[in-house]
Amino acid sequence: MKDHSKDNLSASIFATLIAWLKDFRQRWSFKNLTNLPDRLKNIWQRLLGSYWFIPTACIVLGLLLAPLLLSIDQHFDRETVKDISFAFTGDADAARAIMTAIAGAVLGVAGTTFSITIAVLSMASSQFGPRLLRNFLTDTPNQFVLGIFLGTFSYSLLVLKAIHKFDVGFGVPQLAVTFAIALAVICALLLVYFVQHMVHAIQASHVIQDASNDAINNINYWYSATCDLQHQQNMTAKDIDRYQQWPMTPLYAPASGYLGQLYVETLIALASDYGGVIQLHTNLGNFVTDANVIGHFYQRPADHASLLQKTKTSNLALLPRRPDGLFWQRFAAGLAIDARLSHSNDIAYSLGQMTEIALRALSPGINDPKTAVNCVQSLTTCLSIMLRRQPPSPYHFYIPPHDSDTDDMAVNQPVPAILALITKIPKISDFIDTSLGEIRRYATADLMVLKALCQAITDLNYARVNSAQRQTLLHELTLIERAGQQNLAYSELTADLQAMCLQARAFIHDDNAKHLHFEYVSEFNAHIRKALETQAS
Repeated sequence: MKDHSKDNLSASIFATLIAWLKDFRQRWSFKNLTNLPDRLKNIWQRLLGSYWFIPTACIVLGLLLAPLLLSIDQHFDRETVKDISFAFTGDADAARAIMTAIAGAVLGVAGTTFSITIAVLSMASSQFGPRLLRNFLTDTPNQFVLGIFLGTFSYSLLVLKAIHKFDVGFGVPQLAVTFAIALAVICALLLVYFVQHMVHAIQASHVIQDASNDAINNINYWYSATCDLQHQQNMTAKDIDRYQQWPMTPLYAPASGYLGQLYVETLIALASDYGGVIQLHTNLGNFVTDANVIGHFYQRPADHASLLQKTKTSNLALLPRRPDGLFWQRFAAGLAIDARLSHSNDIAYSLGQMTEIALRALSPGINDPKTAVNCVQSLTTCLSIMLRRQPPSPYHFYIPPHDSDTDDMAVNQPVPAILALITKIPKISDFIDTSLGEIRRYATADLMVLKALCQAITDLNYARVNSAQRQTLLHELTLIERAGQQNLAYSELTADLQAMCLQARAFIHDDNAKHLHFEYVSEFNAHIRKALETQAS
């Protein structure tokens, strides 16, 4: 009976293992790993986002260095060490005392640095917002300092353990102890650096600058500095106007959470293999549930021109197929659903960090409008770059390979690109509304911030490239003026804001505004300036 139960258990385990390997092969096939660099980058970002990775690596390095230097000590000339002024030349008791002192002191300093880090994280969470904690946790210098402390501690323990055994056979490990002394001096210098670094890290200007740099990096990732001619040619594809008339299958999120990453090449390969077009209706950073329809799959008709091409490759489906179990597995592999909103290449997430700092600064508990103004200025820099760049295309194509049996003349002919994937790309007006617009809604009674927002609109006017962007700026300017009219406490403040908005509106309407300098001059200041000019003349 027991043997029969063991056989059933073994068979069950074997069947489960086979099913897992089959699922792994289907999910992580070569076609699904076409975005391998992006997947590796995503894993690397997650490792850096964890506070344990770099310190753990330093501990492992210390554990490897100790036996390495001890083995070198066995073949090292002792007389040569005596000629080095800073080398350790004491006996075993002195070596034990030094290594014990280094291990104890470094471990105490590591605890101090960890306590300082926790205190800084607590203050940053209350002042800047909990979503800004990742910037402190992923601070590489901070992780390296703690890691070197812990690595020195682990190295010292192994050397201390080996001193007695080593002394009996080969003498005191002078080189290993000398290296430990050098590490102790480095740790003392790093402690001074750590305190100075943390003092700068908690300053609002430093936090805002880091968030701005992160947003600019994401903008450079998505927005091209030059026009893509190939994209302009692909835009003439007829499928863009036809695909919504094809048979449609709704696409559901594979799990509940935040959409953290889209693996575009994986989805393109999936759409090409099934002979259709995938359209996604959600952006990066959006929350979805497993019951949400986040897109649709449009299946090409059987007589579609692209499906009638004769080819022997597997990259082009000759017959369209309806979604099956393998389709859903591969679709899930093309998305990264996170349980919590985390850092990615999402521009909105990066801009939202500066927006959150501004909103915290405008709260009654903090009441720091200067910090909010600094956030507005940094957001203006990021939005200005986006205004004059080419936005990413929502349309993604693939080019089918030539058949090996075709003649040379056919090979030399250009192959038309085939529409495979349509993603949802936020417009510049959406970014302005979720960044400057959010600050406007919280700063309705603060003239300083409202005037900073008005100045930001005029600064963005220098970067606009079309009339649609002009209308977006004018719309936001109108909302700023309306917010001041309805919420400012005194009529003088309202009149001041209205005068600035009036001058800003005239400046934006001027077609020659990009060659002019905008400077708001209030009525009172204009009167004083005119009086001074009259007296001078």
